[in-house]
Amino acid sequence: VSPGCRGAEGRLAYKLLHDLFANYSSALRPVEDTDRALNVTLQVTLSQIIDMDERNQVLTSYLWVRQTWLDAHLTWDKDGYGGIDSIRIPSSYVWRPDIILYNNADEHFGGSMETNVVLRSDGHIMWDSPAITKSSCKVDVSYFPFDGQRCRLTFGSWTYNGNQIDLRNQLDTGDLTDFVENVEWEVLGMPATRNVITYGCCSEPYPDVTYTLLLRRRASFYIFNLLLPCIMVSFLAPLGFYLPADSGEKVSLGVTVLLALTVFQLLVAESMPPSESVPLIGKYYIATMTMITASTALTIFIMNVHHCGPGARPVPPWARRLILHHMARLCCVYEVGESCKSPQRALGGQAGVGDAGGPGESPREGQVGTEAGGCPWDHCLCHHDALLRNVGYIAGCFRRHRANQRRTGEWKKVAKVMDRFFMWVFFLMVFLMSVLVLGNAA
Repeated sequence: VSPGCRGAEGRLAYKLLHDLFANYSSALRPVEDTDRALNVTLQVTLSQIIDMDERNQVLTSYLWVRQTWLDAHLTWDKDGYGGIDSIRIPSSYVWRPDIILYNNADEHFGGSMETNVVLRSDGHIMWDSPAITKSSCKVDVSYFPFDGQRCRLTFGSWTYNGNQIDLRNQLDTGDLTDFVENVEWEVLGMPATRNVITYGCCSEPYPDVTYTLLLRRRASFYIFNLLLPCIMVSFLAPLGFYLPADSGEKVSLGVTVLLALTVFQLLVAESMPPSESVPLIGKYYIATMTMITASTALTIFIMNVHHCGPGARPVPPWARRLILHHMARLCCVYEVGESCKSPQRALGGQAGVGDAGGPGESPREGQVGTEAGGCPWDHCLCHHDALLRNVGYIAGCFRRHRANQRRTGEWKKVAKVMDRFFMWVFFLMVFLMSVLVLGNAA
């Protein structure tokens, strides 16, 4: 009995399909009164976010679009057809509303898939169709990589106005129950709103349903690959002030750090849209590069101060009081070489012995020599004057050399104090910039 019943049901379904579409046309709007609007209900399910192209500002998503409406010409008495309440037929057989995505950004403009529709005995039609859509989305990258985006999906009829099709949303939000999690974007919500707009081309109102996709970027990838390397390189830059001036690597370190940050800046610029809004991480890169450029310029200036030759002028009194006393004590910088014994004090002691013993001991040495050798005093006067002149010349040269050495040492200490001072200043600047970036991101 069971196979026979199924065969009878199949024949009834075939008869039902033939009776329904004997005098049916899918070209006309299926209403009994042409002056009344046809109610079409729309519901969108977000299945997957395929791609977000920030540079071209295009969102590619996978949607399930459900449309329901009432076809007044496709009703039947289910008791007259063996209790058949619904049939599934190709969507091309029936009239379909021309609901499209207004902000479509696909170069090949295509609609939904040609799937079957569910036709019920009371004339209600439900059409579920999957669609991969590319929609234009205004991307705001001001807080990249800690940004959030609001992408709109606007659906509406292309030719039917509000007096012919009344488009409404079934729910106040898009369906996210079957959403596949995205590795880059987190979906916070998908509220739906109905809008009625009168365009400049036409006087009739056109209703549409707009789904606003609220997205938040997962920033872990960008933190570990773009932000943390920049912070570490930024903290490395002030250490150029700690390098000894005689090493010859102070300027090289600053230039190398500047080149590394330039590479990171280019990586960020390649993925961002060419807009006036600069990303947060881009601002951090620019500020850091400006700071490193300033530190390199200061390093060149300080190296020039360090390598002042013997012909340099003495350190001005204000610089000696401000830099060699107050700033040196603040930065814990001692004498050049940072030894327990001051080199200048040791040089002064040696110079004092030389000054005291040089010209003063010559007569005694002459006298001792006279006494030991028996040379008469009147025969040694000419040798004594020449010896005094030579010793005076040597003592003057030593005094000038010691003054030059003291002056050079003071300039070296000035350079060292300035190095330490600017090192701590730039460390503080890097720390404050990093805190500001993270604070703005929060």
